[in-house]
Order: sequence, then structure tokens, then C-alpha cells
Amino acid sequence: MIALLQRVREARVEINHSIVGQIGQGLLVFVGFEPSDNKVTVKRQLDRLLAYRIFADQDEKMNLSLLDIEGGLLLVPQFTLTADTTRGRRPSFTSAAAPQLGQELFDYLCDQARNDYQEVATGTFGADMQVHLQNDGPVTFILN
Repeated sequence: MIALLQRVREARVEINHSIVGQIGQGLLVFVGFEPSDNKVTVKRQLDRLLAYRIFADQDEKMNLSLLDIEGGLLLVPQFTLTADTTRGRRPSFTSAAAPQLGQELFDYLCDQARNDYQEVATGTFGADMQVHLQNDGPVTFILN
């Protein structure tokens, strides 16, 4: 599982001009799944991103996690994160999980996030989404 974390002041996902997920300060996380991913790797990655210390403390050092600040978590499926871009001029998606597995793992991720954390919003797997965000920093990390 590849997760691209962006620290945001606010973010939302729209489908057909309707908001399907929205948060204030927190993390916008784009997630892509690979064929080798399973529930164990997804849960491990969720635990990691909830505790990842990328928010500033009183000394302006990145010492606080999403759990510490009690911010929002917006999960957005994005299979293009797994693209192989090492050759040519067009990405290859052979390294992405099959759509059925990706859907299962995204659903599992969302369910586990809602069990472990209070403020969770999501995009929709397989949908044409418009993502709006206000970066904070900007601060962006890739966890894989």
C-alpha cells in the first residue's frame, strides 16, 4: 500500500458537484494498493499514518500526530500511485492491485479507520472525483 499524506488546513472530495467527503485541519491521504497488499499491510499502514508526527508542536517542530491534534482524516483511493513510470512516456499500471482487490482493501481501510479514529471522511473507489485542498506548509510524505 502506498499512501501519499498531505497536511491540510481543509480538504474535500466532490463527485458530480456534490461533496462526498470533507475535513478541516488534518490529513488528506491518497492511497494506492499493490497485488501483494492484504489486510495486515493495510492495518499496519493505517496505524502508521495516524501516529505519523507531521504537525507542529508549541516549538514549531514536527512532533505531533493526527491523533495528538484530533484533526480530520480524508482517505481517497488513487490507483495511479502504483504506476510504473521507469520507462517510456506512458505510465504502466501492471503494478496496481486488481480492481476487486483494491476495492476490498479500500473498504477495509475505511472501516478500520472509522473503528480507530473519530473523524474520517472518504472518497469513492472507482469514481471520477475532484479533490480540493488547502495545503498546510506544504507538507507531503509518501509512506510505503
